[in-house]
Amino acid sequence: MKIAIVVSDFNYDVTSLMLERAKNQLEANAAQLAAEVHVPGVFDMGPAIKRLLKRKDVDAVVLIGAVIKGETLHDEVITHSTAQLAARLAVKFDKPVGLGITGPGMTHEQAMERLDNARNAVDAVVRMLSTLREIGG
Repeated sequence: MKIAIVVSDFNYDVTSLMLERAKNQLEANAAQLAAEVHVPGVFDMGPAIKRLLKRKDVDAVVLIGAVIKGETLHDEVITHSTAQLAARLAVKFDKPVGLGITGPGMTHEQAMERLDNARNAVDAVVRMLSTLREIGG
């Protein structure tokens, strides 16, 4: 299994730790890191996800990000729009996209408590790859 990771550099004190856990989980699943792509923020992930899903050497993509609550509802807009885009691209390219993005509505402390979401996203795409192989087609 060849899995690419797209990581947001915004809130990098959180996402760098999530990235490390995701890479460790790839190794635990005997999966290969096909690419590691850094983007400015979660909202910027779309084009990177699309290009990675087009590649023949990428079986799945894992998204890593931490969207922390501010003074407005901006965190909700970012998180919801990125999740919807990821789901649409996964279906379009028939490849799993793991949502290792934490938020919305969380504090920095809560983000630090959710670092393992990155591991869960890796496990989800590994399981989905297996499921899709079983289904065939």
